[in-house]
Amino acid sequence: MRSTLIRLWSDHKILTLAFGTALCVTVFFGVRLALFSLYWADPDHHRQALEDWMTPRYVAHSYHLPPEDVMRALSGGAEVARRPTLADLSEITGQSLDDMQAVIAAMTAEKARP
Repeated sequence: MRSTLIRLWSDHKILTLAFGTALCVTVFFGVRLALFSLYWADPDHHRQALEDWMTPRYVAHSYHLPPEDVMRALSGGAEVARRPTLADLSEITGQSLDDMQAVIAAMTAEKARP
């Protein structure tokens, strides 16, 4: 095994580096997928009550809504930073978390309609 790796390295350095890089990237994204899947498979992370630290994208995952629609609804069309928290959006729009929760509940009810 070791002699095979030494021969590959001496004969095909670029190809060996490319394969090693591809292998590392594959492992990284495989682990990321597994962790993401395990986290969102837990029912405790579905339809959580809104908290200041959450981002609109997190809320979208929690409520199974399109992230763009959640961002548009919670920001009220205001110009916001790339990854604002609900606390940031609350300061910008003047909405409370209860108001935001009502918006999300309305979006969820609208999505549930046939």
